[in-house]
Amino acid sequence: MIYEDVALDAPIRQGDIFIQVPKLEFSLEDIYFADIETDDGFNQASWHEIIQAFKLKEITDRIRVSVPVTCVSAIVATQDCDARRGPDITLCEIRRFCDVEKSIANATASKRFVTAITKQSRINLKWFYLPPDKEIGFEEKMGADFQVTLRLQREELEKFRFLRKKRLNDVADEHFRERIAEFFRRYPYDEWYPLNKEEFASYATEHSQEPPEPYQWQI
Repeated sequence: MIYEDVALDAPIRQGDIFIQVPKLEFSLEDIYFADIETDDGFNQASWHEIIQAFKLKEITDRIRVSVPVTCVSAIVATQDCDARRGPDITLCEIRRFCDVEKSIANATASKRFVTAITKQSRINLKWFYLPPDKEIGFEEKMGADFQVTLRLQREELEKFRFLRKKRLNDVADEHFRERIAEFFRRYPYDEWYPLNKEEFASYATEHSQEPPEPYQWQI
C-alpha cells in the first residue's frame, strides 16, 4: 500500500508512523499538583489558583503535576531537517477515520467511499487519510488529524524508535508534506460572506448543524 518498512536505526523523518506514544490531557480547571519543597502530597486546584499561590515565573522549578496519559498512534509532522537537529518533534495523532472525518463515516459501500474520500481530500485540509495495515496495527481506515498535535523531545524519541512501525512511501510522503503545509498556511475565511440575504438563507438551511453567523448585509 502506501507504507514502507524502515530500519530501526534510520533517522526520524516526516511521515514516520509511531504507535503507543503518550498523549497528555489535562484540564486547566482541575489540576493535581505537588509542591516539591514541602513534599506534602498532591492537592487539587485550577491553574490560575496555582499561579496566584506561588507567584513564580518559572513555576516548574517547584511544581509537579499529575496528568492522565493515553497511548495513541501518531505520524511525524516535523520537516526532515528539523527532525534531525531540532530539540522537539511534533506529531499528529492518528485516529479512526470515521472519528476524524464524520461526514464520511456512513460511506460504507466501496464505490461511495471512493467518491467521498477523493472529493473530501481536495476540499478538507484538516486530515490525511491512512488505509488499513495490519502490520502497523491499523485494523480499519485511519486518519492523521492535523488539529491534534503532540510534542516530544527529539533525543528521547530517538531512543524509542522501536515504537516506529513504518513510514509513508515516496508518493504518500510528498502528498502528506503538501497537505500539512496547506493546512497550516491556509487562509481562514467564511465561505458564505459574498452571498446576499436570500442566498445566505438557503446556505444556512443546508448547514443547520453548524449554523453560520450572518454578516450585516445578510440580515
